[in-house]
Amino acid sequence: MERLTGLDASFLYLETDTQLLHVCALLILDPTADGREFDYDSFKAELGRRLYLIPAMTRRLHNVPFNLDHPVWVQDSHFDLDYHVRRVGLPAPGGRRGLAEITADIAGRPLDRTRPLWEMWVVEGFPDHKVAVISKYHHAIVDGITGTNMMMHLCDLEPGVTYSPPAETPAAEAEPNDLVLAAEGLAKFPGKLGMFGMMPQTVGILTGLVQRRRGSGETRGMALPFTAPRTPFNHAITRHRSISFVQSDLADIKEIKSAFGVKVNDVVLAVVGGALRSYLELHDELPETSLIASVPVSVHETSRHEAGTNKVSTIFARLYTDLADPVERLQAIAADNRGAKEEHDLIGADFLQDWAKYAPPNTFQLAARAYSSLKLASHHPVVHNLVVSNVPGPNFPMYFLGVRVSSMYPFGPVFHGAGLTATVISNNGNLDFGFIAAKELVPDVEKIADAVPEVIAELLKAAGEKH
Repeated sequence: MERLTGLDASFLYLETDTQLLHVCALLILDPTADGREFDYDSFKAELGRRLYLIPAMTRRLHNVPFNLDHPVWVQDSHFDLDYHVRRVGLPAPGGRRGLAEITADIAGRPLDRTRPLWEMWVVEGFPDHKVAVISKYHHAIVDGITGTNMMMHLCDLEPGVTYSPPAETPAAEAEPNDLVLAAEGLAKFPGKLGMFGMMPQTVGILTGLVQRRRGSGETRGMALPFTAPRTPFNHAITRHRSISFVQSDLADIKEIKSAFGVKVNDVVLAVVGGALRSYLELHDELPETSLIASVPVSVHETSRHEAGTNKVSTIFARLYTDLADPVERLQAIAADNRGAKEEHDLIGADFLQDWAKYAPPNTFQLAARAYSSLKLASHHPVVHNLVVSNVPGPNFPMYFLGVRVSSMYPFGPVFHGAGLTATVISNNGNLDFGFIAAKELVPDVEKIADAVPEVIAELLKAAGEKH
């Protein structure tokens, strides 16, 4: 038995019927790259043999009575692999659009909280004999780094690797005693008052940020939340999703990075900003001021907290969608990010985790449901326009359960008030962009993905002229 941390549990509390807080990944597998044929039964059996490497995939939630404390993880004594792994055919019209539609449909379905919080869908029926795998994990059990680590247990460096099942089957775990859990929750209640001790620290951090900017006269750095302009995707959302994806050459991104002396993440943000500018211009909805993205930052290496899955902080970044010149946009983003790094260090790696551990379950869940049902996201100032996440991936060929991975598209959750998320992952010399949106707000999300190669081409041309 293991208790969820406040930050992990918060993804459960903030989930509603429309704000689904799981993450998805679309893997395109190419068995023909190694002269092999795909066999679904063998594929599923190999997954079953590796589950002991990933405890999170066989654990389910057990709630504390009256939500007096965060839930605990327990081994699922009735685990059923057939429930978690599904098999479907590629729907008409097939191709990229058909695959995007089935991925969006799966992304728009909630996970069953009475079972381990993951699913895997195998999509067959491609004309070129490729296979797609759509995986879905609740954010309570993965973040960017842990999700990548989980994937590594299911991948190899060569095709056709077969694992042996564990020598010993773990003993069945006894169900937790609800009376004990409730008593422990009550005993911890006085500790929840520690949130009041966080307030002076928070005020001190904010004061320090203001003094830093005033003292240096620096205007670069993190954008301020609640200052973002409203766009068509900054409203309350439904459960329906739309998805698009596109692959780019990582060498092109690195050439741009080197030419302008910036970082890969700066280029990623500039590309997303350029694609959004193109999309909003197409719809005559481009704001005069810059869009603001929430950018998750992994703190796995710097956090003092050992427990838990999610170890993440965030920065708010201007995408400079108000600048028409792609090079000016890139340089402005890079300058902001240099200042944002210093400000993020001042806030501290554990700020979100420190606050989240005091999260009262009932209060959070009631507030999330009220916020969702009243559609409040459409009425208050916009916190941020979207989430943009850049996740490091493997820089060498990978074989997922024995089959060659040709592309890997990640999709994070979307939120009320920020109905669009862009997630990017590097994969064996490629940079794979995944876009997921609230369907009613961004029904033509493929136009954002279509703009990505054009923006990269503009920056690449400018990089060539600079040499």
